[in-house]
Amino acid sequence: MSWAVEEWKEGLSPRVLQKIHELESQVDKLKKERQQRQFQLESLEAALQKQKQKVENEKNEAATLKRDNQSLMELCDSLEKAKQKISHDLQLKESQVNIQSGQLNSSKKDIERLEQELKR
Repeated sequence: MSWAVEEWKEGLSPRVLQKIHELESQVDKLKKERQQRQFQLESLEAALQKQKQKVENEKNEAATLKRDNQSLMELCDSLEKAKQKISHDLQLKESQVNIQSGQLNSSKKDIERLEQELKR
């Protein structure tokens, strides 16, 4: 088959044959360069797709973290309110205990005084 491809070159001058050879070499070189660039382009497109997927995953993760953060903030607010309520309730109960303790001490003194009066 290569003889048929080369047949058209018969009878051409050496200078023309040299130029044809240079042009064919240049075509081969350009084809190889085109293949390399095509491979580079495909590699870059694959890398771009990978980066786009990575960015999308990061966006999804950021959105998830934002929702989680919001939930945690709401939970913290809820716990803070519960803590304040419990603290307030505790203060009320301590106040009641102090009042009742004072009443108990007062009653004990009254009992001691009454016992002293009974003994006399």
